[in-house]
Amino acid sequence: MSSGHHAVVIRNSEEAQGFLQEIGVDGGAYTYLLPKAIYRCIKLKQIPCRAANIIKQEMLSKGGEAAVKRDALSFEGNTDVLLMGNLKHYRLLLEKLRLQPFGLKRLATQIQSILDGMDGPACKLLMNGGQSLEIGARTLIMGILNVTPDSFSDGGKFMFKEQAVAHALQMQAQGADIIDIGGASSRPGAQLLPEDEEINRVLPVVEELLQHNLIISVDTFRAKVAALCLAAGAHIINDIGRLQLDPELLPVITAAQAPVVLMHNRLQFDQDKPYDDLISDIVSELQDSISQAVNAGVEESRIIIDPGIGFGKTPAQSRLLIKHLEEFKSLGRPILIGASRKSFIGQTLGLGVDERLEGSLGVTAMSIMNGADIIRVHDVRESKRVALMCDAVMHENG
Repeated sequence: MSSGHHAVVIRNSEEAQGFLQEIGVDGGAYTYLLPKAIYRCIKLKQIPCRAANIIKQEMLSKGGEAAVKRDALSFEGNTDVLLMGNLKHYRLLLEKLRLQPFGLKRLATQIQSILDGMDGPACKLLMNGGQSLEIGARTLIMGILNVTPDSFSDGGKFMFKEQAVAHALQMQAQGADIIDIGGASSRPGAQLLPEDEEINRVLPVVEELLQHNLIISVDTFRAKVAALCLAAGAHIINDIGRLQLDPELLPVITAAQAPVVLMHNRLQFDQDKPYDDLISDIVSELQDSISQAVNAGVEESRIIIDPGIGFGKTPAQSRLLIKHLEEFKSLGRPILIGASRKSFIGQTLGLGVDERLEGSLGVTAMSIMNGADIIRVHDVRESKRVALMCDAVMHENG
């Protein structure tokens, strides 16, 4: 006779509570059981061996696990640390680390921030004019509007304002929550567009679309373009340079308190710099940009992150980012993924840019299942349907 025994996967507190309710556990026990039901692995980078041994000893004494390099007991040099435990183990560990020397009090704060980010609740993205977007309740769709002659997929199709506006309204009707307007191609090999030409392409479209009650994002790294578009009423700046390509952009965003997408990018700079540890390096560089923005006065609640699929990454690295996307939740910020029709899909499937719909939708589904909050896409209608289906599955707790 079949027993029906099986493994269960518990991602967060909501799912853990669902299992306890299904079993009929007394509500008074939830406080004790919920932290034990959620298991987390956290990777700490380059910890001094003296501190790493304290971390390992304390984690083991609390019932968790910690892995360090084999010669860490020599107390020489640094080691990465892999922590493994449930939330109760971490709570007890952090209580101890906050009392320890060697920078462990600060590290305890960082570990707590990672844990909070992994189980972060839905939130509101506040914008000027009193508008807001709910983040986390469902997947948001950002429709791509390239008013360029040379974008890799749709260059030249929406160069004229009338065409651009019509396409934006069509994407809105198909389910786009945000329209992302770009006037300068960022594809590999694209020539840097004069700033005034980018303004001439983008600003009239922004001004027209704001008459149609749309949430407008502007895809630019240039301060002057951002300033003019924000002054006109645009809501979000989507910066492919994570504040590193134009030093004047951050003051513009700070003054406007505009939401900003910080995208990781080694295509426009540092493209020859090798990755030592792909996920850790990208997390670290995004964290640097988040800290830069917050220290300048940007509210952290207005920051969105994008790991930059295809920007200075090989096809294999781009696929790995999709697979491990959930790890970026440790930064505690909403995640945007822009993978639509990109070359890594074409290289994976051996298909041209006009044949990448199914591959793009597959990546969209995996991204949503792995933690993406916003999907930046060309094919809005199809992507919206995929998002609705993924959301229904992800939120099903019956």
